[in-house]
Amino acid sequence: MSALRLEAVSKHFGAIHALSDVSLLIEPGEVIGLMGDNGAGKSTLVKVIAGNFAPSAGEIFISDTKVEFHKPLDAQRAGIEVVYQDLAICDNLSAAANVFLGRELTKQIGPIPILDYARMRIRAGELFARLKSETRPRDLVKRMSGGQRQAVAIARALLSDAKIVLMDEPTAAISVRQVAEVLNLIRNLSDHGIAVVLVSHRMPDVFQVADTIAVLRRGRLVASKRAANSSPEEVTGLITGAIEFA
Repeated sequence: MSALRLEAVSKHFGAIHALSDVSLLIEPGEVIGLMGDNGAGKSTLVKVIAGNFAPSAGEIFISDTKVEFHKPLDAQRAGIEVVYQDLAICDNLSAAANVFLGRELTKQIGPIPILDYARMRIRAGELFARLKSETRPRDLVKRMSGGQRQAVAIARALLSDAKIVLMDEPTAAISVRQVAEVLNLIRNLSDHGIAVVLVSHRMPDVFQVADTIAVLRRGRLVASKRAANSSPEEVTGLITGAIEFA
């Protein structure tokens, strides 16, 4: 049973064909490196999968069941989570508070519900332990490294029992040590059977962690092949058009 299957997905904005007949299969626990030049259609594809855009044509299947997303909440309910490049986390809050942002746990004191900080810290700690991250629930985000911030964003995705995590340039603008942290987080998701779509321009990172490389050029999927059977040189050729298909 596949985690995600796209069949001939297209997205048009008037006369602009952002995606054309993209078919892609992602297995549970598989890491797919999604690559392409600026304007190739990567962001549009992620937004279609995440429910931000409805496809103009084609079909989407989650666990072999056809789905239609009318808003991001529909995709989230189907087990899809997105970790955006800006992470969308609050610097002035703790790690635990960010994990539960918008999904806070409460307890009753008489007739009044109040935030249950203890339960949220315990659950956040369990998620960080599962990710093998050194992030602590009480730590303030503004004092964290880039790798720890990614751990917070990923823990928030795990809170909803995600089946598929879409990651947008997670290793951009962070140090070499933090890149290693983030790649370990991605491997950990894969080890737990969660499929990961990794959007990145960083070729070494993609080849280090991805099982499959998918390349978009001008809205079309020009390659989807095992990373072990490809090379950075081939992917560069596919991105630039020097190699037409692979």
